[in-house]
Amino acid sequence: MLDITACAEVPAIARYPLNRLGRDFVVGDIHGMFAHLQTLLLRVRFNPEVDRLFSVGDLVDRGPASRDALRWLRLGWFHACRGNHEQFAIDSVLPEELDYWVQYNGGAWWLELSNEERRLFREAFLAMPLAVEVETAAGVVGIVHADVPPALTWDRFVRLLSAGQEEIALYAMFSRYRVQGAQDDLGPVLGGVTRVYCGHTPVREPVAVDNVHFIDTGAVYIWDGYQDARLTLIEIHPQPHRQYSIRCDLEV
Repeated sequence: MLDITACAEVPAIARYPLNRLGRDFVVGDIHGMFAHLQTLLLRVRFNPEVDRLFSVGDLVDRGPASRDALRWLRLGWFHACRGNHEQFAIDSVLPEELDYWVQYNGGAWWLELSNEERRLFREAFLAMPLAVEVETAAGVVGIVHADVPPALTWDRFVRLLSAGQEEIALYAMFSRYRVQGAQDDLGPVLGGVTRVYCGHTPVREPVAVDNVHFIDTGAVYIWDGYQDARLTLIEIHPQPHRQYSIRCDLEV
């Protein structure tokens, strides 16, 4: 069974109040490209004293610095929801899950870790919420790795996550239904949020499907020769949606 939370005191959803002193940003899938993220933060003059950075998840795998994820998760201004790649690490206690992750999903770096390091990563990943809410000047913004099930309002979605509904958690981390256009008339996500930000599915440019924004612009795929690979950052407060990006290369 999917291990959704580490313990009862780790919520499935994390809520953050209005930032009255600084700016808030959300970043697409990082996948070990932390050097590029640091460069992008410098370009937007990110101030860790007052600004906050939120992540759609998938901090690790395929890129060169997956080990850095643990250090970033300890920063007081960095907040990430859990992606499917964090879930791969959590589930890798099962040999068949470990083999699948290493062979097909970029988990080879895990094999270089000691048992103690793996324990620390699993604990950190289990503590990552499945969804995040951020109060902004333009209303509440939702953040989830992959998507919100189309039949659900945001409020219903987070209630089901909080109740430990495995099917909903899997959808939140793995679905590509909306962004791939499987159905054209899904409509916006209603019920408590003005906008939702997701990653998971690489897109050439950020894509908005009604009020759901997909911002994984394939940063890590520079290692596969994808020349348009970029890391995308969106200011969500006080600007409601201001986009920045950095073109990725093999040297930063």
